[in-house]
Amino acid sequence: MDRPSILDSVYDACTELLSADRSTLTENTTFGEDLDADSLDLVEVVMTLEDRWNLSIPEEDLNDVKTLGQAADVVARHLEAAA
Repeated sequence: MDRPSILDSVYDACTELLSADRSTLTENTTFGEDLDADSLDLVEVVMTLEDRWNLSIPEEDLNDVKTLGQAADVVARHLEAAA
């Protein structure tokens, strides 16, 4: 799967779960500062992505995730590992 598709999935999850305005989302949008999301919100977003891509992403892989682009990178790494 290509990264733009993965990033679109991250945007979709943030729009759905965090009531984010999709037109304002970029790779550099931060979960904490820009979306006012806490670590539980991030876990919910990732759970949605896991369901969509049929993945299992350990919570420790999310420790350094601050931006939507970083979340997309984590999903991309797990998709590559599962392939």
